[in-house]
Amino acid sequence: MPESARAVIGSDSGTDGPSTYDRARRQASLRALLLALPLLLFLLATFIAPIAILLARSVQNHEVPDNLPVLSRSLEAWNGIALPDERTFAILATELRQASQAGELGTVARRLNFYQPEFRSLLMHTARALPETPPPAWKPALIELDPRWGSHDIWRILKRSAASPTPDYLLSALDAEVRPNGSLAFVPDDSAIYLHAFARTIWISATVTLLCLMLGYPVAYLLATLPSASSNRLMLLVIVPFWTSLLVRTTAWYVLLQPSGVINSLLTGLGLVSHPLPLIFNRTGVLIGMTHILLPYMILAIYSVMKGVSPVYVRAAQSLGAHPVTAFIRVYIPQTLPGVGAGCFLVFVLALGYYITPALLGGAGDEMISQLIAVQTNEQLNWGLAGALSAYLVIFTSVFYFLFNRLVGIDRLRFG
Repeated sequence: MPESARAVIGSDSGTDGPSTYDRARRQASLRALLLALPLLLFLLATFIAPIAILLARSVQNHEVPDNLPVLSRSLEAWNGIALPDERTFAILATELRQASQAGELGTVARRLNFYQPEFRSLLMHTARALPETPPPAWKPALIELDPRWGSHDIWRILKRSAASPTPDYLLSALDAEVRPNGSLAFVPDDSAIYLHAFARTIWISATVTLLCLMLGYPVAYLLATLPSASSNRLMLLVIVPFWTSLLVRTTAWYVLLQPSGVINSLLTGLGLVSHPLPLIFNRTGVLIGMTHILLPYMILAIYSVMKGVSPVYVRAAQSLGAHPVTAFIRVYIPQTLPGVGAGCFLVFVLALGYYITPALLGGAGDEMISQLIAVQTNEQLNWGLAGALSAYLVIFTSVFYFLFNRLVGIDRLRFG
């Protein structure tokens, strides 16, 4: 409100106008905040907090420190050169027995097994074979019980596993590891999993985005140029998929793309192919399913911008002698680029986190990073590595958004 108007209000009411106006604004803002507070709390509890907890798991390392606390503190002072002293061996024996009796030794063994596969057998065998009567010296007794306790590498792994926070999960998500001697190294290329999965996820997402753009742009143009009655009827065909479950749509493609499914039967019946095409359990099936599901997002994003583009500019270019194709490419398409940018960004980001479609239609070499996250949480129970993979996915999406915003200006894109 202009200062003159605020002064008039203040003079008419006989009160201090600016302070009354500011107080009314603060009260209105407070009411708006109170109305939005339930929604904010709901988002915090169901969306923000779970994501934050999962991302925090990528650096947390509580299994060994929580279940072997005295040993963890003792190993902090160990220099890593000679074997630990007698006191540390005695603490190890005592806490292994306590963890076994409490039923937590399996948790410790599972965590240490991520470092070295033989650790679970070592801990379980040692806990079962511990003598009831303490020996005169635990150090030679444990080494005699299992010679692996005389290895420096075993103790270095124990020391590393007792540190929290830890970068181990973040390194593992990049197919890297810290060796027992403290050096950083990447796993052999034939054993690398996650870097290939990230590259595969980006490639599939980019390909799906390109396919959606190629198929969606003509459809959006048709919807934007048809009369309103015809356009509204055709728009239903674009919107109806949103009313169908994602799982149902993916399962439909699962049936259609089978070797004996509708598509192959039709192609074989028409004589176009002599044998069924491999359309499922490979990259082709993934691209077909994801493109079909994400295509409406591209169409709607481009259509919302095309609807606001006036045909006067194209007609003016043609009246000045430009060929219709030239006028379309040089006049019409640049005006629709905001919608193209918004559609590409939306489809690409959504494709990065897809899980159901690649899991049902893809093969052994088509796992996307979301599938590996699901494996770590549901099968391996390695929430730390799942959190690290999720953290990198979030970081990549944020970097892509930042670069896209700098290049295209997504905060200035029009949506209708």
